Amino acid sequence: MEQHKRIVIKIGSSSLTDKHGLLDEIKLKALVSSIAELFETGWQPILVSSGAVAAGLGHLGWCRANLTMPERQAAAAVGQGLLMEKYSELFQLIQIKVGQILLTKEDLADRRRYINARNTLNALLTRNVLPIVNENDTVAFAEIRFGDNDTLSALVAGLVEAELLVILTDIDGLYSGDPRKDPEAKLIPVVQQVDDSIIRVAGERGSPVGTGGMRTKLAAARIAARSGIKTVITSGNNPESLKAIASGEKLGTSFEPANNSLKSRKQWIAFGTIPRGTLKVDEGAARALMAGNKSLLAVGVVAVTGNFSAGSIVAVEDLNGLEMARGITNLSAEDLRLVIKKPKRGLEVINRDWLVCERSFSTCQ
Repeated sequence: MEQHKRIVIKIGSSSLTDKHGLLDEIKLKALVSSIAELFETGWQPILVSSGAVAAGLGHLGWCRANLTMPERQAAAAVGQGLLMEKYSELFQLIQIKVGQILLTKEDLADRRRYINARNTLNALLTRNVLPIVNENDTVAFAEIRFGDNDTLSALVAGLVEAELLVILTDIDGLYSGDPRKDPEAKLIPVVQQVDDSIIRVAGERGSPVGTGGMRTKLAAARIAARSGIKTVITSGNNPESLKAIASGEKLGTSFEPANNSLKSRKQWIAFGTIPRGTLKVDEGAARALMAGNKSLLAVGVVAVTGNFSAGSIVAVEDLNGLEMARGITNLSAEDLRLVIKKPKRGLEVINRDWLVCERSFSTCQ
């Protein structure tokens, strides 16, 4: 692939709507203008935009509290059209074409659909069309939901091999405490690694119109870092800062790319897939995977959960039930249950080339 300057911008609902939950045209115009500046300076932007449910609720006059999932999806069906109509209108005024891409987690979990999504995004980008991405809230259910567009934006950034992910939210970065409650809280300008100490800094749910808080943004930053992508979290009240961030100015909180970033295939295995079953392994196998970069052998598997075929994505857990790896199994669940009763020496369950080990896949959940 040709090298491009690609930037993924995620903007939350609170940065797009007014106090009544309606789309705020002033906020939208500021965002559109800033994205236009990125085009002018040689970037290929991708916009991951929340706001469909909020726009739908505002338009319909519904209250967010106590809504059922079908009602939320109905609001999204109304709001997504309003959102894209407004984006199309504003971008057309400055001669930028837009294309809508709606995704569920299952779209990225299936390898063929993952590649199709990547090809579609690349086709839009190489033709100077702005992709506007959102979760397909009208059809998604719990098992195939990203749950928040923070995670989706990090996966899209990996999908298009972006250089930079910018998450625009209702706070201007990660603080040492909640600045709304703690006057001593200070902005953390740079984070080298999203570890347990950083996770503890994060609060809970954010604004009333959003679906995530700082924890989901840290999860997104961690995914992006492992994909070799820098993330900046900053305020959506000043979208004009996008050009400054893209040029290297220090704003908000920057999360640096990991030194041991994953290649495209392992990014997909680690973060884009839905495990179809679980393998529990003994201490020796856990040590060999985490410290020795070894393949998973049948002799180390002590239990199998679920029913899956050979070639499926499975989670690998230690004896304490902590997910520590994810990979593509060479054997079906049925065959594995037979094998672990009398394991054959050297029989490979997951080859290390198709295995991703993480200290904790659930660190930011």
